[in-house]
Amino acid sequence: MEIGHFAMSVLDLENMKDFFVRYFNAESNELYHNRHSGFKSYFLSFDNGSQLEIMTSPELSGEETNHLRCGYIHMAFKVGSKEKVDKLTETLRNDGYEIVSGPRTTGDGCYESCINGPENNLIEITV
Repeated sequence: MEIGHFAMSVLDLENMKDFFVRYFNAESNELYHNRHSGFKSYFLSFDNGSQLEIMTSPELSGEETNHLRCGYIHMAFKVGSKEKVDKLTETLRNDGYEIVSGPRTTGDGCYESCINGPENNLIEITV
């Protein structure tokens, strides 16, 4: 069994698409727009074949949420080396994204950093 894709609701669909394309080399399909409901989405594909669907709709709420809650907490991207973790983390820092932790070696031996991405989504960058 394998996971087909993950889906994520977002407020600013174009900004989120551009973020994943720019920093994580995602490739996007064409915009899907249901003109009846207002629902819009993109499927973003990554180098290893994994996919993330980002979607929005007119009734979506932008309430602030606590990162320590049940449900989605973060997504992690493997970039291949400590040097790439460091470089991408620094690029994101220079572009104004909050670095939540790292780059560092965690207690379980993983080398990673964690950033607060667009719309308050935690994103880990790992080897």
